[in-house]
Parts: sequence; C-alpha cells; structure tokens
Amino acid sequence: MQRNTTAPAPAEKTVRRKLSRERVQKFLMGTRDKNGFLKLVAIYGLLICIGFIYLYPILYMVSASFMTLDDLLDSSIQWIPSSLNLSNYRQASASMDYWNSLLQSFMIAGLPTLCTLVSCSLTGYGLARFKFRGRGAIIGLIILTFVLPSQITMIPTYVMYSKLGILNSVWAFIVPALLAMGLNAPIFIMIFWQFFRTVPQALIEAAKIDGAGPLKSFFSISLPSAAPAFITVALFSFVWYWNEFYLTQLYVHGVLTDSGLTTLIIQLQNFNTNYNTYAQTASGGATSLNESIKMAGTLIAVLPLLILYFILQRHFVESIDRTGITGE
Repeated sequence: MQRNTTAPAPAEKTVRRKLSRERVQKFLMGTRDKNGFLKLVAIYGLLICIGFIYLYPILYMVSASFMTLDDLLDSSIQWIPSSLNLSNYRQASASMDYWNSLLQSFMIAGLPTLCTLVSCSLTGYGLARFKFRGRGAIIGLIILTFVLPSQITMIPTYVMYSKLGILNSVWAFIVPALLAMGLNAPIFIMIFWQFFRTVPQALIEAAKIDGAGPLKSFFSISLPSAAPAFITVALFSFVWYWNEFYLTQLYVHGVLTDSGLTTLIIQLQNFNTNYNTYAQTASGGATSLNESIKMAGTLIAVLPLLILYFILQRHFVESIDRTGITGE
C-alpha cells in the first residue's frame, strides 16, 4: 500500500504563510486588546530608565551614608561598604537636634495643612455650588495669584506680618492658611472646586427639599465623598510646607532674630555649621565632617516623607485619579 506523499497545494502554502506572518505580527505589534512584544519592551525599558534616574540618588545616598572615611577614600569600594557604620547617623542626628527638629517640622507643616484643608475646601465648595456675579473674575484672580511670583509679594507680606505681630512664630503660616491664602493655596482651591463640581446636583437639591442649608449639605453630602480630594491636598500641602526653606526661615525661623523654631530642612541647610558646633562641644566620638555624615543627615531629613508616601501611596494614586473625573 503506497502512502500519499502529495505536496500541499500552492494555495494552502500561501494560506499557511499568511497565517504565520499574522501571528508574528500580532506577537510583535499586538492587537487592539493586547500590547505587542515590541511595545512592551519599549514601555518597560522607558520605565526602567526613568526609575533608575529617580532611584540612583537615593540608592547612592543610602550606600554612602553607611561608609566610613576609609571606604570613601578606597576606590575599590563603590556601592557596598565594608561595614555598616551607624555612627554617621548618630552624629548627624545629634548635630541636627533631630527629634526636636522633627517635632517642630511636623508642627510647622501639619497645622497649616489642617487649616488649608478647612479653608480651601469651603472656598472651593462655594465657587462650585453658588452662582453669583463675578464668580469667573474671582476664579481668574485665584489663578493669577498662583502665577504671580512669590518674590514680588515677599517684602509687603513680611511688613504686614510684622505689623500683625505674627513673625517668628508658626502663626505666620497658620493665619494665611485659615484664610485660604497659604502656600500654593490656589492649586488646592482649584482641586476642591473641580471635585465638588462632580457631585450630582440632584443630591444637593434633594437635601434642600429636606430642609438642609448650605453648610449641612456640605457636611452631609459633599464632604463624605470628597475623601480623594482631601488626601491629595493634604499630601501636597504637607510636603510643600515640609520642604519650604526660604519662607520658613524668613517668617517662622527668623532671619534677624532666632525664634527657636526650626525644621529639618533648615537644619540640613545649615548642616556644616551645626556639625562644627556639635564637634566642638561633643565629649568624644565626633569625627571630621565627611560625605558619609552629610548623606546620613540628608537621609534622616527626608525619611519621614518617604515613610508617609509608602503608607499612603495607594490612596494617593487613587485620589489623583478620582480628582480628575469630570461630571455635571
């Protein structure tokens, strides 16, 4: 019995080649519902490059903060120190008066942030829910105050705070925050304004029918659904107050007279002077200032913000996503 060894017809070969090309094309280029191999390689390659740019300074700071002076001078040691030198952190913490400065940093950044949440949320709600003549002009002025450089208003603001008697105290940040005029407050007002516009008008009208006034409608209907906006504003405001150096030194810390209030950022800015003072008064164990001690001081200064982002990362991403939703 003979086997059928007839070769495939030319038309069948053409179909097979076409199917093979389509499979390769779908694998490399993808489809409407699935990304192809080349696109995934490009996306992940770009993300890895961007991530490396952001992570490299942090990894270098962590690595250098544990090195001894001999490790810094040894060209064979690049990333992994010969031993974990924890004395760098001890000396940096002592020279920065870390725990006292940390407590004051939380106070200087936290209290204005709470005031900003209250004032900016009420302002944004009023602009979103009440129609009155000149509302557009007010929104335009709010945006203009953000565009206007702070250097223009710095001297008049300093004179005004001096006359009010709130210079060299945390009230220099709290009072403007209570009036929705704190650090970068126009952005926060716009965030709340955009978010409260997404709340269905039917819910507000139903509350009015039940006898609820504007404040009750705000606290019972709009406020419970505004958690994403509050998380976004709280994080941005806290970080900006935390990292603000010049205005904190000018209004709160005191330029002409030291009020005693300080932050970790100010201590880090004056790290060389603070460490030299610490080294002169230390009973023993203080070494000459080197890069490792500076890296240790930098790391412990930004560590609270890193921990805060790590804890609230998921809520922060969801908040950013939801505050961009538009509604009626």
